[in-house]
Amino acid sequence: MLLVIDIGNTSISLGIYDGDKLKVSLRVATVMHRLPDEYASLLLHLLDINGIDPKSIGKVTMCSVVPPLTDTFEILCRRYFNTDPLVVGAGVKTGVKIRMDNPAEVGADRIVNAAAAFNLYRTACIVVDLGTATTFDTVSATGDYIGGAIAPGLTTAAEALTSKTSMLPRIELHCPEKAIGTSTIKAMQSGLVFGYVGLVEGIVGRIQKELPSPAKVIATGGYAELLNAETKVFDILSPDLTLYGLRLIYFMNRA
Repeated sequence: MLLVIDIGNTSISLGIYDGDKLKVSLRVATVMHRLPDEYASLLLHLLDINGIDPKSIGKVTMCSVVPPLTDTFEILCRRYFNTDPLVVGAGVKTGVKIRMDNPAEVGADRIVNAAAAFNLYRTACIVVDLGTATTFDTVSATGDYIGGAIAPGLTTAAEALTSKTSMLPRIELHCPEKAIGTSTIKAMQSGLVFGYVGLVEGIVGRIQKELPSPAKVIATGGYAELLNAETKVFDILSPDLTLYGLRLIYFMNRA
């Protein structure tokens, strides 16, 4: 079986593929100082309770936007799965041509999402990844990565709001029933959730106007389901898009 790992700033998404079937999808918190053996203990426990034998995992691929944890997970894979992971980066085939001023600036997770989206839909795409950052990645009709936009993520905005004010509390990010909040918490939820709906709709609209023809809009990331319920801007909800892309890139390079 194939283990795929997406190391993000807030959370780490993991998937176990048996052939082309995603058997298990997992998410754990990103903890910078956690050691390889500590992550291994957590991962092995999660595999056990999901009925996955660690000995059945013979292949690993991963992408990371947290360089210190890249090394941590490479050590983990060698020590506990007896394999060197394929790490998406320079020299790795992705099937995506990067049409940016400086291609090296583009995060590996964004390229993985672009590769997955074009492989699945074979048309121009805008991938909106709603995580620690909210990223908009644009793929042309020929499968080239042509750029996008980056905004703070919902959690990042919420933390900034509470840390920079004296009286606003920390809140859970739920969609309120209406825009006019009748309490401080509901008002904050309205501003954050509906505010981000407006942000996403606005940026997607501007990107669409710059393209020669309409692009398919795909939502992924931790807050994709929350925002998808409040807007019609998304054509497709794909929470596991990055995991699919990692599997795709693994076989593209190891076939």
